[in-house]
Amino acid sequence: MKLGQIGIRRAETEDAGGIADVHDDAWRHAYLGIIPGKDLERMIARRGPLWWHRALKRNTAVLVLEVGGRVAGYATLGPNRMRMLPQAGEIYELYLSPEHQGLGFGRLLFEAARAELRRYGLASFSVRVLVDNGSAVAFYERMGGRVVAETGERIGETTLPLTIFGFEPE
Repeated sequence: MKLGQIGIRRAETEDAGGIADVHDDAWRHAYLGIIPGKDLERMIARRGPLWWHRALKRNTAVLVLEVGGRVAGYATLGPNRMRMLPQAGEIYELYLSPEHQGLGFGRLLFEAARAELRRYGLASFSVRVLVDNGSAVAFYERMGGRVVAETGERIGETTLPLTIFGFEPE
């Protein structure tokens, strides 16, 4: 596979379609068999190009990983939504298209998100992960995260177990 140029940058509104494509593919790959099918499809359908376009117009902090001129991954980040945790920031999402997983791109995107959070003055941060998403759990453990809380996420009629990893300043 010829990759061409690889880079990470702040997302622009023109990236909305590419981000939506990565979101669709990555969510189906990560959550099929974890999130009940109809709930998963409903969640994916809500986050189409128009949703991402609006989020980017509102200046939502989104980084994109570009490989060969195409969006291959994205990360969203900002202040921690879980006020009871001591970590100031949060990586809300970090996803790669399935064909770009296992190649080191996740680490690149994670480190770029960490640097962006530091730039906002949010050096400590957390990441929420569904427990049954074993590859994500292993990834955040490799990145140096430590479990700081365990809870559940209600999705449709199901509550799925969630692990929250904390990361401290380097």
